[in-house]
Amino acid sequence: MGQFMDPVELSVSQVAEVLRNGTLSSRALTETYLSRAEQLNPSIHAFLQIKGEKVLQDAKAADERWAAFRKSGIDPGPLNGIPIAIKDVLCVKGFQCTAGSRILEGFQPPYTATPVERLQKSGAVIVGKTNTDEFAMGSSTENSAFGATRNPWDPDRVPGGSSGGSAAAVAARMIPIALGTDTGGSIRQPAAYCGVVGLKPSYGRVSRYGLVAFGSSLDCVGVLSRTVEDAAFLLEIMAGYDPCDSTSMPSPVPAYREALRGGPDLHGFRIGIPREYFLSGIQPDVDGSVRAAFRTLQSLGAELQDISLPSTEFALPVYYMIAPAEASANLARYDGVRFGIRHKGDGLWDTYERTRGMGFGPEVKRRIMLGTYALSAGYYDAYYGQAQKVRTLIKAEFENAFQKVDVIASPVTPTTAFRLGEKVDDPLSMYMEDLLTLPASLAGIPGLSVPCGRDSKGLPVGLQLCGPFLGEDKILKVGWAFQQVTRWHLEAPTL
Repeated sequence: MGQFMDPVELSVSQVAEVLRNGTLSSRALTETYLSRAEQLNPSIHAFLQIKGEKVLQDAKAADERWAAFRKSGIDPGPLNGIPIAIKDVLCVKGFQCTAGSRILEGFQPPYTATPVERLQKSGAVIVGKTNTDEFAMGSSTENSAFGATRNPWDPDRVPGGSSGGSAAAVAARMIPIALGTDTGGSIRQPAAYCGVVGLKPSYGRVSRYGLVAFGSSLDCVGVLSRTVEDAAFLLEIMAGYDPCDSTSMPSPVPAYREALRGGPDLHGFRIGIPREYFLSGIQPDVDGSVRAAFRTLQSLGAELQDISLPSTEFALPVYYMIAPAEASANLARYDGVRFGIRHKGDGLWDTYERTRGMGFGPEVKRRIMLGTYALSAGYYDAYYGQAQKVRTLIKAEFENAFQKVDVIASPVTPTTAFRLGEKVDDPLSMYMEDLLTLPASLAGIPGLSVPCGRDSKGLPVGLQLCGPFLGEDKILKVGWAFQQVTRWHLEAPTL
């Protein structure tokens, strides 16, 4: 690290090194980020909650652990003293968990989500909770009941969603790294729009315990960061079996960061380019930037292969049958009785209706109605049942593709970030923004978004890398190699 390098320009891996050797204190680092967040959050609105006093106490405690380490040699943990933000759909004891909804306003969870708890045990300092589309339902973070987040590259544009708060906070250098969740693209799409790295692990690689559920067969907890190495760093700590989540994988967790060592050599890697992901309406700047990224990967030794995933066109309708159906069941628990707000009515049913009618926003209501209809008698087999069959086809196509290639590369989104309010009244147009991320979510495979260019307006473009189930090491290796020979991830918005 250069002597006068601004701490907020350091990667998490670099911060961990300077904290360990005593060049920088956690309190000084945290104060720098808090000051920046205080300055920028009123205009970006990335954070819903920041507990400054408690955060500084936690940073001071981390410094004391480092002092003890230098005396006794007892390692305080790989993330000790590093500030981290958490998307407000993950429970953290001591913080509200609103899921971006009025119906959970004021809710204080009595426990901490397993992924967050693992980060805390590694010494991470939780700075605050970031904004999200209500119950993670959205592609722009405009569906938050507490106001939209703005894109740091252009405050008149969306940061993507539903993890838009986390993506914007990392892009604006308000935090070095943040957790998000991805159900149909909610990490990868905002990462692409904000010019940061977004990692969605395989389904079950990271525990969902403590995550406010949207679509239980799709939800994944992942990372938004500035470098691929930092995403690997956090995944290594969060991943692994959790007895509190029966869907979590018992498979051993690889040393993801170790797999990134050595030069950016991709000889032996076969990278598939799915022709169906290059739509006729794709923005030319997106197409050009992603194809330039392909050439970069090829220059590193990767072999590019044209492949076909013919069921891609069905991913959108399939997702919008399955996810709303699961949301309909999951959100039935918000009745104004057990937790969250209560709008008292004349009797129990009236209380239910008032609470849900006033507590849920329009997008959540839309998806609950869609899902309830799809699950209703007479329609279950025709809609939900058929969607599950097509989901199996999509999964099988990916499995067949990974017999021939190691990684699949494509754009993350068909366009760069759109203007605030542009698609709010056109749900179908909004849903189309997730067209290229939905297939991987339905298949349960890992996906990585890496910055790979800018459009003519200077807005970021993302490269998507997908791997086989539990193949995070492969996409991380390819993404890391790309970042070793490019500088897109080092560029920051002017704020």
